[in-house]
Amino acid sequence: MALSVLYIGGTGQISLPCVEASLAAGHDVTILNRNKTAVFLPKGVKSLVGDMNDVAYGELAGRRFDVVAQFRLYTPEQMKRDIATFTGATGQYVFVSSASVYEKPVRHYLMTERTKLENKYWQYSRDKIACERLLRDQDKLAYTIVRPSHTVRTATPIQVGNPDGAVRRMIAGKPVIVAGDGSSLWTLTRSVDVATPFVRLLGASAALNDDFHITGDRGFTWNQIHEAIARGFGVEAIHAHVPTETLVRFNKEWEGPLLGDKTWSALFDNSKVKRVTGPFEASEDIDEILRDSVIHAKERLKAPASAESDEDRLVDTIIAAQDGLRP
Repeated sequence: MALSVLYIGGTGQISLPCVEASLAAGHDVTILNRNKTAVFLPKGVKSLVGDMNDVAYGELAGRRFDVVAQFRLYTPEQMKRDIATFTGATGQYVFVSSASVYEKPVRHYLMTERTKLENKYWQYSRDKIACERLLRDQDKLAYTIVRPSHTVRTATPIQVGNPDGAVRRMIAGKPVIVAGDGSSLWTLTRSVDVATPFVRLLGASAALNDDFHITGDRGFTWNQIHEAIARGFGVEAIHAHVPTETLVRFNKEWEGPLLGDKTWSALFDNSKVKRVTGPFEASEDIDEILRDSVIHAKERLKAPASAESDEDRLVDTIIAAQDGLRP
């Protein structure tokens, strides 16, 4: 069944492949974004220019869409506005949350949708939890909550610090930091593999007023992930293993992304979403998963490197301090 679908976002890491998959499914697709990203939109996509702070955003309440897919919402205040805007204006409001909302460290080797929602370390995740709670606490707007984990398309999945900076270090033969011993298991999923089940949730009555994560089914160690990235550039990854607590002492901004997410193993049970969407395949080949990320990184790194960054100097300082503790 063809649906009218509004994507708020639509050109991002996950949303663009979802837009493409929606078109392939025969849906009538409109996107709303700031039109600040140089992304080629597929033929047939209708485009609205604006963001959630525009007065015109509220006028969307006067339009009817079968589905509204919200990729650009991060705070409870924004969620309150969306609930007011889209109640009565859509049959399904899809909120893209985050798998970082799940409690870490995990109490079971596989996370399910029944895993406790709690994040003591990262405000980003706590805000997503609060947004989810606002949806569940109302009954006028039919919703679906989708929680992707770490998805890859254009970005490079580096554990600590700026991804392009870390890749430049690899190319220069310098070590990159890994939290702990690098053996925790992490799930990477290609955005295109998320798009297939995501689009199958649109218009599905069994998906209404429920939550689903969408991820791959296997994990990789951070050592393996960095080694695969380096392999894509024809170099070797040299790892400097540093305790997470030490990293956070040097840079408090790393606390959320590390202690709130990437330090811990994160593996997922996708059986719930598969019961609604049917089976789907996500690549389990690390080189295939990272292929597009490496291609995009190579394009970005064609630009000359700027002078040594503050973060690069900090990384060198941390590594030197850690090396000084070794016998």
